[in-house]
Amino acid sequence: MKNIIVTGGAQGIGKVISQQLLKKGFCISVLDIDEEAIREFRDANYNEIIEFFCTDVTNEESVRKSINASFEEFGNISGLINNAAIQIDKPLTELTLEEWNRVIGTNLTGAFLCAKHAAPFLKDSKGSIINISSTRAFQSEPNTEAYSASKGGILALTHALAMSLGPEIRVNCISPGWIDVSGIKKKSKSNQIELSEADHLQHPAGRVGKPEDIANMVLFLLNPENDFITAQNFIIDGGMTKKMIYV
Repeated sequence: MKNIIVTGGAQGIGKVISQQLLKKGFCISVLDIDEEAIREFRDANYNEIIEFFCTDVTNEESVRKSINASFEEFGNISGLINNAAIQIDKPLTELTLEEWNRVIGTNLTGAFLCAKHAAPFLKDSKGSIINISSTRAFQSEPNTEAYSASKGGILALTHALAMSLGPEIRVNCISPGWIDVSGIKKKSKSNQIELSEADHLQHPAGRVGKPEDIANMVLFLLNPENDFITAQNFIIDGGMTKKMIYV
């Protein structure tokens, strides 16, 4: 069975990606730093084809150990979903260098490190890397410099990796828009927000996004029948980045 690594896979979009991949018969290696979220996911979804590795994606040795352990557990690595990310939104003059580096380190450097150490295994399996960016790579709200820069970097990293690792490894990117994950967090942080009709109707598709929308694209890109697709970015936002807004 194919083993897929999902970073940041214990809650939010990453958790739903992991669950949907499990349903489709993949083995899943969840790499996450949040031990509380890992415990809750493990307790609710005990399965011999999912394994959890407490991992700091900003630390190269932690990444190397977890990826090697994933291979040892399942005998292959056929996909890597670089999903782990954090967000610190503060006015530019208040954002510290440490906070900037934390966001860049987790969101961008983490994807680089995971790709670096998974690449030899993915080459053998002719596997796939899918990086999770954001529509923030294309448009911004105030005080999002670190997050937006990290997600823009993910776009560039994607096509660079595709050139360096092809043809054995395909590398693509997904840029989610507004995806409601308020109720898909660890219990201490979970708080399902009440979405209004206006929230839904501002999207040309008629609704706010669900994590399953991203998981469906992950499944599409992992499918070997789609092996002519590489170095691409797929915006999943209900049409919002194409909508003209007049105030």
